[in-house]
Amino acid sequence: MRADARRNYERLLSEARTAFTEHGTDTSLEDIARRAGVGIGTLYRHFPNRTALMGAVFQGEVDALLAQARELADAPQPCAALVEWLRAIITHASTYRGLSRALMTASADDSSGMARCSVPMREAGDALLTRAQQAGAVRPDVSISDLMQLTNGISLAVEESPDDPQLADRLLTLTLSGLKGGARKP
Repeated sequence: MRADARRNYERLLSEARTAFTEHGTDTSLEDIARRAGVGIGTLYRHFPNRTALMGAVFQGEVDALLAQARELADAPQPCAALVEWLRAIITHASTYRGLSRALMTASADDSSGMARCSVPMREAGDALLTRAQQAGAVRPDVSISDLMQLTNGISLAVEESPDDPQLADRLLTLTLSGLKGGARKP
């Protein structure tokens, strides 16, 4: 990439991150381009659609969540490691209004711009989940897809209830009681 193109790319990412944090992931792409000092065509040359831009913006944070999953892979308490990682996902997704909804949609489309984020996250989470299941701490019928949808659902609930800072922990605790081995089906 030429130096000027690289600068444009970096400015677009920076402005998109700021706009997504302040106004949500459905913020105007035209506004992002304008704030970055480029035209909308330049934005689309770098990012063919909103999900591609979102994937690029969130890649660094996804990398951090993947690194955390690797660190937790050998934790002495597999279920606690899984819960810690799920909590980190909820915190990340709750930071950006609309991200949870986009992630829920992307989970069904491996070709979307968000797939480069969601696919490795499912793989990392599956390793943590499998360990917790092998330890007997999580029911064997729980899938990583279910957990990712649940974390996105919790994040969406938190996003809609900004005045309740304990909501994420309460919902995650409630969810975990249904994940534990030996839990009865309703």
